[in-house]
Amino acid sequence: MATDAWQHARDATVALWRRVHPERVSAIEAELADVRAEVIAARDEGDSQVEEELAADWQRRLRRLLRDDPSLAGELRRVLDEELNPLLAPADQPRIGVQMTATASGHARVYQAGGSQTIREA
Repeated sequence: MATDAWQHARDATVALWRRVHPERVSAIEAELADVRAEVIAARDEGDSQVEEELAADWQRRLRRLLRDDPSLAGELRRVLDEELNPLLAPADQPRIGVQMTATASGHARVYQAGGSQTIREA
């Protein structure tokens, strides 16, 4: 939060809002500054729960942004994959999203799910 990575993440987030809701950019900039201060304080106090709650709040914001305009899916994925995900430590990167890849050949079958899956074959 106190590094160049934070500034880059902030800039990427503000740029996304600027493209989607330019009228909200000032408010988003102020909220990001507040969040940064809260995260730094939480880390100083060793309070990981506050960090998790703040991250969950921003996840909800991004979900609402996507819900309100599903056409943003590609842009949001690009921002996450190309700008924000690389800023995370490798161990934290999988928390951003899920990527599943499979290859089948011949008579093979591939079953993939992002959650529960039930397969009934006769």
